[in-house]
Amino acid sequence: MLCASKAYVLNRTSLRVSAASASLINLTIPNRLSSISDPLPILSSLQKSSSLPFFFILPSIKTGFSSFSLVFSLPKLAFYTLGSASTMASQSSKDYKSVHDFTVKDARGNDVDLSVYKGKVLLVVNVASQCGLTNSNYTELSQLYEKYKGQGLEILAFPCNQFGGQEPGNNDQILEFACTRFKAEYPIFDKVDVNGDNAAPFYKFLKSSKGSWLGDGIKWNFSKFLVDKNGKVVDRYLPTTSPLSIEKDIKKLLAVSN
Repeated sequence: MLCASKAYVLNRTSLRVSAASASLINLTIPNRLSSISDPLPILSSLQKSSSLPFFFILPSIKTGFSSFSLVFSLPKLAFYTLGSASTMASQSSKDYKSVHDFTVKDARGNDVDLSVYKGKVLLVVNVASQCGLTNSNYTELSQLYEKYKGQGLEILAFPCNQFGGQEPGNNDQILEFACTRFKAEYPIFDKVDVNGDNAAPFYKFLKSSKGSWLGDGIKWNFSKFLVDKNGKVVDRYLPTTSPLSIEKDIKKLLAVSN
């Protein structure tokens, strides 16, 4: 169990444990929680001093400005902000029936009608170049694409800089990073917001189509949505879910037996 009044610092914001029990912890945050740098290394200190359950919710977060919910996942050491109600997927337009109804911009600024992916299984991922999850996710995404692209899998990567400012580059820099370092052959699209008032309509639709008991907002870099051949969102995965662990779900939609 965490010791009462033990403080941890994330991006100049002090989080102080004011009370603890076997399943719940109440935190107070003296400053507004606006952005958090990659929390994975920081949470290792929490694991060393705790006997917390593998997965639990911290529901009582008070910032003085708005309410936040936080989730720790141990031993994966993941940290997510669910954001305020304004970031929820309720803002999604109801005019769209499937992923295939959308037109988005690619990294070169060209329009891409997603109806070109009819009959394909899609894995949609918000990517970042400077996250603690970058290497493992980009590596495994390339492995999945190489293995199943000939059988109908497409991976759609959408850069996003909303989580710790970990995708600061322009589109050309992002393309060079992904294609040179990780040999990414799947399409990479224009940088977008995935939460908030300026969230891309495509992402509003994804979130409204497949919510989460943790809240509909995207939690961190490398959140994933699985879309079937008809453009229906059939599953959603947390950032710490490795791409290779989704392989069985992809094979099922592709009707691949081995």
